[in-house]
Amino acid sequence: MITVTPYDQLGKFRNEWLNATHHFSFGSYHNPQRMGFGPLVVWNDDTIAPGQGFDLHGHRDMEIITVVRTGAVSHQDHLGNKGRTAAGDVQVMSAGTGILHAEYNFEKTPTTLFQIWLRPEARGMSPHWETKSFPGNKKTGFVPLASGRPGDAGSGALPIHCDAAILGINLRAGSTVQHALAPGRAAYVVADGGSITINGIDASSQDGIEVKNETQIDITASQDTRIVLVDLAFTE
Repeated sequence: MITVTPYDQLGKFRNEWLNATHHFSFGSYHNPQRMGFGPLVVWNDDTIAPGQGFDLHGHRDMEIITVVRTGAVSHQDHLGNKGRTAAGDVQVMSAGTGILHAEYNFEKTPTTLFQIWLRPEARGMSPHWETKSFPGNKKTGFVPLASGRPGDAGSGALPIHCDAAILGINLRAGSTVQHALAPGRAAYVVADGGSITINGIDASSQDGIEVKNETQIDITASQDTRIVLVDLAFTE
């Protein structure tokens, strides 16, 4: 079953420096029909103005993955970690027992990113932060960006404490990519930059796409686009 929620029907938050779209209930946006998708509890589509960002704040017991689309985000936390994650790169913050951090756009242009939160498989783990560059994908299939699936060990994906994988691919117009879903697994898919068809169903850029009870996903790009897909263990 494929369910597409159009971008303009997702939750919105706007202030003088942040333009945010919430795929699931978050902050002041509450929709009892959109409380998450399995362990996936947050998917925020953020545009951050130059010189602005999120002041020091805390998280715990959450796997937070940031996929930077344009610009860059700079991270600093109370553990002494510092780093800049640029467009095409990914950072992972395993909040564990607790982490205080700040995220800023120190660039001269807006930064756009997807921030994805997953519930960890266990509470109280040690906090961790890491960033990694993922050069343009020259492969024909999805590249694991962050993963806690045993099968992705050694793949180069950033580690997370959840039975899920964040996968990415840059798909040319007219090209098709396939992804198999094992029994008991589902997927959440977002196209970034162009429209697609997914198992024959049309979706536009930045729509939220839930995939359940399917054994294979066939995605065809109508325009050049990047696909971000979360493959996760799922129970109703």
